[in-house]
Amino acid sequence: MNALLKRVWFGLAATLIVSLAAVALPDHIQIEDDGRIHLGAPAPTPSPSTAAPTPESTAPPLTRDAVDEVIRTAVAAAGLDPAQGRPSVAADANSKRTGWTAVREKATAPSEMNAICADLERQGWTLNPNPQGDRPDASRSYKRGGWYLLVSTRGMTQAPSTTSALTDSQTSLTLTGIQLNLSDIPLPEITVRIG
Repeated sequence: MNALLKRVWFGLAATLIVSLAAVALPDHIQIEDDGRIHLGAPAPTPSPSTAAPTPESTAPPLTRDAVDEVIRTAVAAAGLDPAQGRPSVAADANSKRTGWTAVREKATAPSEMNAICADLERQGWTLNPNPQGDRPDASRSYKRGGWYLLVSTRGMTQAPSTTSALTDSQTSLTLTGIQLNLSDIPLPEITVRIG
């Protein structure tokens, strides 16, 4: 019985590790045809001269001021006045986080979010795979220059003024930026055989 419990716990632990890695770092998981799962950085390509660099690998690191400008530009491109919203992080509070939020009508928020996302892509931001699918209200995540931007039309219960609650016809349109250097996070090379 003890051996069976060990196998069950090992299987649960392996499943948890793979699931967490798949959510957090989808480009760092390789699944072979025989069912082996490799966690860790992908093997380097044999010939660097034949491999085209990804836009992310060649992009210089961005400053918080540059990301704030990207957010203002994307909001303005969506036909919104950036001054009608508010920063979600104080300018001098944290140099690795930023954001903008505004109360919008639920009926127009998805189209405004789509316009913001289209402008982010025009500015060179790379869309991350979306596990929520292509639902109109699904959040979208972008990356560029060590920064990740999340664009969402959900998630707040208070209006930016914090004095009035959102009505049933309102939602919060939010852009949240965070600077991450995922290469600084060591991820051990683990091989798990399932099946």
